Amino acid sequence: MRYHRSDVVAQAIAVLDEYGLESLTMRRLASELGVQPSALYHHVPNKQSLLAAVADEVLRRGARQRRAQRWDRRVVEVCAELRDAMLAYRDGAEVVVTAHTFGLGAHEPASALRSALADGGLPEDLVDVGTRAILHLVFGHTVEEQTAMQAASAGAIDRNPDGEGDFERSLELLLDGLRARVAAR
Repeated sequence: MRYHRSDVVAQAIAVLDEYGLESLTMRRLASELGVQPSALYHHVPNKQSLLAAVADEVLRRGARQRRAQRWDRRVVEVCAELRDAMLAYRDGAEVVVTAHTFGLGAHEPASALRSALADGGLPEDLVDVGTRAILHLVFGHTVEEQTAMQAASAGAIDRNPDGEGDFERSLELLLDGLRARVAAR
């Protein structure tokens, strides 16, 4: 059977969700597809590119229609969508954060945040810093939340991770600071 890049990425997400990031190897993916590992390199040049494509697909699958008009509510929508998309797949947060950190794929959330902050009236330097601060909050909270959920389900810890409520309060604290900067202008 001849596969397309989208088939390879879809199977990579299935392997990720079933076995975790540590088991998402080119060899395992090829085995799951019933091909030689070298066949994968017709679709992706290396594992980093594969992970970037997986991150992009995770975010694409998690995309929702955005309705907010105000800049700060748009930020909340983008962040909630990003968090939920990463939590939808085992180790999804780690994959998306890694792709973003290496500058591979997963650019849409940063662009959407940058646009919302600029529309809020922040100066360019604060748009950049604000975008990074918000992404750090979303990424850090979601990685910790996902790790705790997986550890709890495996019986390694006996506490529930801080979830959506804690995430929303943290984001509002950060937004309060940005709103104050906008108001002071």
